[in-house]
Amino acid sequence: MARTDLALVAHLMRRAGFGASRAELEELAEKDYAELVEDLLHPERFPEVDENVLRRYNDGEAIDVWASRWIFRMINSQRQLQEKMALFWHQVFATAWYKGEHTLSMFQQIDMLRRLGLSNIRTILIELSKNPAMIFWLDNNENHKDEPNENYGRELLELFSMGVGNYTEDDVKQAARAFTGWNFEQPIPLYPHGHYTPKFVYREDDHDDSVKTFLGETGRLNGEDIVDIIVKQPAAAKFVIRHLYNFFVADEPQVPAWNTVPPRDPEAIEALVEAYFESGGEMRSVLRVLFNSDFFKNARQIRVKSPVELVASTVKLAGTHRFPDSTLTSLAAASALMGQHLLNPPTVEGWHTGKEWIDGGSLNDRVNFAVDHLADLDKPGMQAVIARLGSNGDTVTPAEFVDRVLDLAGPIEAGDETRDGLMEYAESGGDLAFRTEDERAASSARVGRMLQLVVASREYQFA
Repeated sequence: MARTDLALVAHLMRRAGFGASRAELEELAEKDYAELVEDLLHPERFPEVDENVLRRYNDGEAIDVWASRWIFRMINSQRQLQEKMALFWHQVFATAWYKGEHTLSMFQQIDMLRRLGLSNIRTILIELSKNPAMIFWLDNNENHKDEPNENYGRELLELFSMGVGNYTEDDVKQAARAFTGWNFEQPIPLYPHGHYTPKFVYREDDHDDSVKTFLGETGRLNGEDIVDIIVKQPAAAKFVIRHLYNFFVADEPQVPAWNTVPPRDPEAIEALVEAYFESGGEMRSVLRVLFNSDFFKNARQIRVKSPVELVASTVKLAGTHRFPDSTLTSLAAASALMGQHLLNPPTVEGWHTGKEWIDGGSLNDRVNFAVDHLADLDKPGMQAVIARLGSNGDTVTPAEFVDRVLDLAGPIEAGDETRDGLMEYAESGGDLAFRTEDERAASSARVGRMLQLVVASREYQFA
């Protein structure tokens, strides 16, 4: 017997992961909810995806090949929250391939975010500052003690940790001086040598070791000192927490508005900020509070799925792409077409989320992908739904037909307009029957069409 409500398990897996099949949900529901949360927070309990297998069957230098390997992990990894946190930080610390066109350094950054995403915010920001892809993206390789470049120092404060209004222009200048000498060794050219990642290097002779004053603290500050000062600030805690709320709980306005627009749930933000300071900025501890909270459990279908979330969850529903073959690149291309090109966000601000994921063109692309991916009745996920509906050989009334497909596809809570449309289709064909081969074929086709109508619905666009 299930120990946790299946709809709650599905909600948790949509937010802390990329969804789950019905069979997976039923297995997970046999555990207590708090135990499920702990499993998510401790990915080391589960095996890692074999990177050698990914490279063997999905090899190449193109950015979409590497992005598709990541989507494969999103679909198949048992370490779901680890992949979700890598995506979260990729959105916050937006670094794009198009400037350097060095795919391996981009994936090196994603791997770092995957490895450290649940750790301490101080560790994350220091490793980010040492990451060659970030150093090149925001020009810290051009930041010299005799000619400082403020680009990284500015974005560290504005977009990565504190937000506009919580620091001065002089703080930006002092941060830039503190990060002088943080550079990387140029990697060996890709051709004809093969894959080599760049390495961080600290050039002491290029570091400005003079006295600096940053956010009220004075000393011979280095980059680590800047991060130490930042993570103690209430503004930094609130900024990081608001990002987590926006990503895991409910859509907020875009980041530039946060200095003037209050959070939609100030009490939730306050509770998470308290967890931040109590744990010393440990993301695992903050997320434990978040996932176990009532505000998270009740926040269902109020957050627009990002393109990659929609792609991965649809693939999981269909039961496809369980092996890393070359067709995976079509998934990366589909996500890019919808507006989320993994490893290649449009600007340092990342992607605009929530309702801004959807316009007339992107909505059409989203619906077409989901509908087309469920067009083949032979796909494992389709067969699983058909088998469940026809398992006892009895007829299924139109109302039961609608309820059970919505349940098996989510569960999804459909609004009156969506339900009326689904009922109209269900009633047009009468009862489903699975007694004879002809009845089974006809009913299976109707089940497939009903699933397509469900994934074309407004509700399916929300997590």
